[in-house]
Amino acid sequence: MQIVVVLKRVPDTDTRVRVAEDGFSLDPGGVRYVTNPYDEFALEAALRIREERGEGEITAITLGEESAQEMLRGALAAGADRAILLRGRAGSDGSAVARALLPEVEALGPDLVLFGMKTIDDDQEQLGPMLATMLRLPCATAVSEFEIEGSHLRCRREVEGAREWVQLPLPAALTITKGAYEPRHPSLKGIMAAKKKPLDVRDVIVPPGRMRVVEMRLPPERQGAKFIGEGPDAVPELVRRLRGEAGVL
Repeated sequence: MQIVVVLKRVPDTDTRVRVAEDGFSLDPGGVRYVTNPYDEFALEAALRIREERGEGEITAITLGEESAQEMLRGALAAGADRAILLRGRAGSDGSAVARALLPEVEALGPDLVLFGMKTIDDDQEQLGPMLATMLRLPCATAVSEFEIEGSHLRCRREVEGAREWVQLPLPAALTITKGAYEPRHPSLKGIMAAKKKPLDVRDVIVPPGRMRVVEMRLPPERQGAKFIGEGPDAVPELVRRLRGEAGVL
């Protein structure tokens, strides 16, 4: 069974980011990058499917800069069999990224393509469904758990206020969300083995996107708290300020 896991390198949420001088990108100075957490769920799902079936090959692939090799080495240490870095600039346009990935993923002939539900930097949920459509594969999104039953997938989706079970024929694509697939920590043996696993680096031309970032700015700093009193006697003044100053009533 051929499984492809699409990964993305993103800024750590604990990093204090700054807007670059151009006004529409992040200043990379001092930014720590990590594997997108939702993509880690997807990689863990692939590893468990291979363990349950006792066979299969997992390929981790990303579109990014040279420094993304570190992330791919982490995926190899966790248990992926091979990795591919498509060296190019990944922008915010999901369709452009999907078109750049398409020939490489298609050439692998996967039975299953796994994505994180979204990335934590741009918070979009585009890439999985877009690439699945280009590959002409059925796709289920926001999957928290799934299992293979013969030639089909049975997937549990988290929907508003409920859970939904869907069935898809293989080959298929899934976007994985938080649920059953808590990522494992690479073992020392896995880290050493990763050094011998293949990591292919190929230059690609990313097609022009239809969406571009025109401005980026940090949210305004929060104002200090105002204390207007204590107990029931403060309620009339609180209501007056919420209505007159904050405009929320």
